[in-house]
Amino acid sequence: MDINEQIRATLAEHSIVLFMKGTPEFPMCGFSARAAKALTDAGAVFHVVNVLADPQVRAALPHFANWPTFPQLFIQGELIGGCDIIEDLNSAGELAQMARDVAGVMH
Repeated sequence: MDINEQIRATLAEHSIVLFMKGTPEFPMCGFSARAAKALTDAGAVFHVVNVLADPQVRAALPHFANWPTFPQLFIQGELIGGCDIIEDLNSAGELAQMARDVAGVMH
């Protein structure tokens, strides 16, 4: 499976995916930490891909998504955006609604 197929498979398997540097528990970048916190605050259940642990994904994803930086949030296979967009959606209450819409909400 090539790297783009691997990315597509991850997006197909999980409703909400955050590609970030590090993990929510141990973020390796401030933007990734803020994005993970916004998702957690919104009550979203999300899958994390640590791009630092997978150099192929880190190299391929900016081209795949046409988005140059990390983190990158995908919901139902669609790129939502990076840290600023995630935080703006959370502040507006839209991120929690998006998470509920895909049944990715913590119970």
